[in-house]
Amino acid sequence: MIINEKVKEASSFVQDLVREIEKVIVGQKYLIERLLVGLLANGHVLLEGVPGLAKTLSVSTLSRTINTKFQRIQFTPDLLPADLVGTLIYEPDKGTFTTKKGPIFANIILADEINRAPAKVQSALLEAMQERQVTIGEQTFPLEDPFLVLATQNPIEQEGTYPLPEAQVDRFMLKLKIDYPSKSEEREIMNRMAFTDKIINVSPVISPRDIMKTRGIVDEVYMDDKVKDYIVDLVFATRNPDEYNLDIKRYIEYGASPRATICLALASKAYAFIQGRGYVTPQDVKSIGMDVLRHRVIITYEAEAEDMTSEDVIQRIFDEVEVP
Repeated sequence: MIINEKVKEASSFVQDLVREIEKVIVGQKYLIERLLVGLLANGHVLLEGVPGLAKTLSVSTLSRTINTKFQRIQFTPDLLPADLVGTLIYEPDKGTFTTKKGPIFANIILADEINRAPAKVQSALLEAMQERQVTIGEQTFPLEDPFLVLATQNPIEQEGTYPLPEAQVDRFMLKLKIDYPSKSEEREIMNRMAFTDKIINVSPVISPRDIMKTRGIVDEVYMDDKVKDYIVDLVFATRNPDEYNLDIKRYIEYGASPRATICLALASKAYAFIQGRGYVTPQDVKSIGMDVLRHRVIITYEAEAEDMTSEDVIQRIFDEVEVP
């Protein structure tokens, strides 16, 4: 079976999944689509937006459409690493230690308000997010597939938050900026949600086994060499903009890492799969590219002084790097 037909057949569940999520979530097509990209590309997702935009609700609703183990962890300033990964407990009668596993041992983790906890707690996620394993004492435990961290955070300017360490931010495949709904969507939200006791039932659509099988098909999505070169050019333009005749060197402190190249390729394949295509176009790369790169390009003080964001810099790169 050619890959296009394979993708059309395998991606039929996407519509069912979206339909179930939309029973609860009004609008937010961008958010739902990106969460599915993260799920299918085996990449963690960071959601940023002001309170009340259904970030937490979207993640918990997605988890209800998958027949899998879900764990919500509320990040607070007094949280300890052991509260996340687990710890060793001494048993005096036996004179031995036993391992008590933490909430990180689940398939989908909702790290709610992740920037409310200090760096030592956030760093406890690093091994789990990258190596898909957790070390407690001298023992290392593999995490079950699929393992996905979906984290929410309020914008840094708000009180009582800690900036995320760069090493951790880089481990998120996508960083999404969630915005307010439109007027008509807000009216629909009011019609649907303005009740004191409102529980909407959502049915599981897929199993973890289905997800793993679908990821295998996402890996098969065709990517032409020219598109691969385009992805490498985009990432290299964040490091050496002069080579691409881009006058933005003074705005970039650090460019994107090689992990960005891998994530951009994987996310583009997953995005093409969701659209029902068995091949990646340069437009797929552009559509998903901002979400992959916005948290990986560190801007200089000069850029901040000129009110430029990393998004502005990346948009310049997308506008000026030659498209195949």
